Amino acid sequence: MLLFTFGDIEGRLTVKSRSPVSYSTPIVFVVDDDISVRESLGSLVEVAGWEPRTFASAEEFLSHPRVSAPSCLVLDVNLPDLNGLDLQKRIAGDRVDMPIIFITGHNDVPMTVQAMKAGAVEFLTKPFSEDVLLSAIQNAIERSQAVFVREAGLQILRDCHASLSRREREVMALVVSGLLNKQVGFELGISEITVKAHRGKMMQKMKARSLPDLVNMNARLGLPSAPQH
Repeated sequence: MLLFTFGDIEGRLTVKSRSPVSYSTPIVFVVDDDISVRESLGSLVEVAGWEPRTFASAEEFLSHPRVSAPSCLVLDVNLPDLNGLDLQKRIAGDRVDMPIIFITGHNDVPMTVQAMKAGAVEFLTKPFSEDVLLSAIQNAIERSQAVFVREAGLQILRDCHASLSRREREVMALVVSGLLNKQVGFELGISEITVKAHRGKMMQKMKARSLPDLVNMNARLGLPSAPQH
């Protein structure tokens, strides 16, 4: 069963990525046991400028290698063996960068509520228009891209922190806890001038422009605000 009829969509699609970060082409995974649905969705996704990858079952999808690109999952609720809701539970913990759009042929309110509470971004009842689906996919891809942006920024912070010497890390922990240079020196048994030297190098390596900036970085890294003894 086709979900929609194709119109002249090439000339009116405006669903391109607006993310400032460049990645490979976003991927739209489609899991549906109806081959006509998979082919229709795959064609629509491809015309929209994304990369479609289609699967006939949840098990087939789970066997597919993870990808490092913005993505979303268009998932049929009623699948053989492992259904859509069970698949959502299975991947909820480790695929936060892949929003789920559920599709179903039955308007089941409790099922919709369950899926949305578990984190689905949309729940569409067949038949739905291509514009509605494209809009849902675009929003999901943008959410996925936002996760990639956050993760990329966090990895940069991790790399910066890894470049610090042991003493610089100790100074950073005490500085973000609110201690002045003199107090840091007392805690570490070094002079205030030495603290200033370590602090300057630490701020430079962390690319921190101010103390509040450094405190925010420390929080994003999930680090304690004082060295562990």
